[in-house]
Amino acid sequence: MIQIFTNDDVIRYVYEETSAEENLLIEDALMAEPELMSFYLDTLEVKFLMNKIERTPADSTIQNILNFSRNYTASPSV
Repeated sequence: MIQIFTNDDVIRYVYEETSAEENLLIEDALMAEPELMSFYLDTLEVKFLMNKIERTPADSTIQNILNFSRNYTASPSV
């Protein structure tokens, strides 16, 4: 039986969401299909770059949260 793998399967493989059996089959497919291997390498690069992204909230956002926190009064439990 010939197993066909999609880009979605490769993404699942990159994020370690595949079984050990699937891993072996996908690895065989990567070695046999240059286009799939190219997509795999591109996906690894994107994952690496996404992991380097750092986001910080605006100062005004932090100030709004702190102001809300200072003025918040919890209602008593019933």
